[in-house]
Amino acid sequence: MGVGGVNAGSVWAPQPNRVRLWTPGQVAEMTRDERGWWHPPQPPAPGEDYAFLLDDDDTPLPDPRSLWQPHGVHGPSRVYDHGRFRWSDGSWTGRALPGSVLYELHIGTFTPGRTFDAALERLGHLAGLGIDMVEVMPVNAFDGTAGWGYDGVAWGAVHEPYGGPDAFKRFVDACHARGLGVLLDVVYNHIGPSGAYLDRFGPYFAGRNIWGPALNVDGPGSDEVRRYVIDNALGWLRDFHLDGLRLDAVHAIGDRRAVHLLEELAAEVDALAAGLRRPLSLIAESDLNDPRLITSRDAGGYGLAAQWCDDLHHALHVALSGETRGYYADFAAPGALADTLRSAFFHAGTWSSFRGRSHGRPVDVHRTPGSRFVCYLSNHDQIGNRARGDRLPESVPPGLLACGAAIVLCSPYVPMIFMGEEWAASTPWQFFASFPDPGLAEAVRRGRRAEFAGHGWDDAAIPDPLSPRTVERSTLDWTELTAPRHRSMLELYRSLIALRHRHPELADPRLDRFTVESGPGQRWLVLHRGPLRLACNLSAEPVTIRLDRPAGTILLASAEACHRGPFLELPAESFALVTTGDASRHQAMEAGPAADVTAPAAGDGPGTPRPAGCPAPDIPDAGGPDDIPDAGGPDDREDRAAPGGGRRGVR
Repeated sequence: MGVGGVNAGSVWAPQPNRVRLWTPGQVAEMTRDERGWWHPPQPPAPGEDYAFLLDDDDTPLPDPRSLWQPHGVHGPSRVYDHGRFRWSDGSWTGRALPGSVLYELHIGTFTPGRTFDAALERLGHLAGLGIDMVEVMPVNAFDGTAGWGYDGVAWGAVHEPYGGPDAFKRFVDACHARGLGVLLDVVYNHIGPSGAYLDRFGPYFAGRNIWGPALNVDGPGSDEVRRYVIDNALGWLRDFHLDGLRLDAVHAIGDRRAVHLLEELAAEVDALAAGLRRPLSLIAESDLNDPRLITSRDAGGYGLAAQWCDDLHHALHVALSGETRGYYADFAAPGALADTLRSAFFHAGTWSSFRGRSHGRPVDVHRTPGSRFVCYLSNHDQIGNRARGDRLPESVPPGLLACGAAIVLCSPYVPMIFMGEEWAASTPWQFFASFPDPGLAEAVRRGRRAEFAGHGWDDAAIPDPLSPRTVERSTLDWTELTAPRHRSMLELYRSLIALRHRHPELADPRLDRFTVESGPGQRWLVLHRGPLRLACNLSAEPVTIRLDRPAGTILLASAEACHRGPFLELPAESFALVTTGDASRHQAMEAGPAADVTAPAAGDGPGTPRPAGCPAPDIPDAGGPDDIPDAGGPDDREDRAAPGGGRRGVR
């Protein structure tokens, strides 16, 4: 059986007057039903190749709902029987998105082997890091061997160079065995440029967007097109045992129906989740800044589980790197990082200079939890769509990278790490493709150069997207983990994730209970996480911050930090996560390997404990309390002199 209960060998083709089924050595006439579906006298057998001949054209075309394209996107389809794979994840009960830490990876550059089976060898790394869910970039079939996957044309078939459908199932099965959920990035906003035969069968397309032909989801004949999308999504979740889908650029899905495709999809996925008795998550990528996508259906929304939050990324990127070109310009506004951390959307019905208009809608922080937003320091787009595909470590010092990681992993949002970020990988992640058609390949090459020429880049500085060397450069170098500076950053990420898992306060998604304090010019921030405080010094000078209550234990610090009473002293470009209030309670909770973590210094050897106590802050008699940055604490000179302690950590 195919997706949606349709036999392999049947096809929806309302436009042709004649459809024939091709199998090796045989061509059979098909009969049409009243819905425009054509059925063969005998369906092809499991493992058998097949294709369709439309009207009097003898060109074999692959099945639009193909589950297997072993000969590439232009070749015949092959019948794939899901029932023949032997799963071992019968005890898997799923993984909920709230409280999880995500890890985005691209199978073709995650390892030098570029396959699912090669990726299996690194699942221990992800489990040891503390990852909860792996988000795999698109694996649907596309033309060529290497590519990002967003130009797929056979949406239900797994890219054969990665290993095909059985290899993907082995990957999911192995992830579940290690306690890792698996999300898949899928693309329903356009079809790729090579192998897009859908429009020969029926009215699948309706105009174009910036990437290619857009799907007809609201015009004549769109019922079956919508079913095509929904059945594809359900097939991935049900037949490949996936735990959720990331929906690419949903703002490019043009749907004017009363019930939007996303709402219909969410309802069907919720029904499937109930039947499978495990949570299934739909995560949107959208630049609309519209909370309706993640508002429940009974409250008038679409009912998606979450969405990527680029505003949080942009605010962090500007604060850490100082880059303010293009769409980053607005995020250089005073207080942008603190404001965005508090409410997820910076553009919330406010002016967007990049768009030349007002943009977005406010998030109701009293009703919308932070777990409806995925936040990140980097992702495939924000690296790969840069001219050179350069990562943050190329322009941001280790101390600020550590601060950024701490803000993301101690925030009320769902944190996501892009592959290699956890060890400050030096490999770039660049745009690449491998279209065999010389004309298409050259068009992609010229388009990439023209895009960045308008920003002042010389052609010679733009990596050739069709060169195999670009793929090689973009592949993670796992030997970097032996270098102290990479190893120390990895240990920092492990410590932060361990603390997030150990302290429920750090994963608490309630935005109405989340407070962010900031100093002048955002030189420092303090995130209130229940009784815990994450203090970050983003400036190039040491700073003393007065917390709202006396500090207890420094759970993790990225450089030598100390405190007395409510005063916390941080070196330049560093952070500290501290307990406050009833410190003894938290010290008891900290029993175990994650207790009072001492992390190694980035670029140096392991850190060493620092004796408790630090010099009292220098408070000028005539200056008054305003001379000390205040994070909401009392004006109490005795508190300032109270004893404290400190730890060294990652720098």
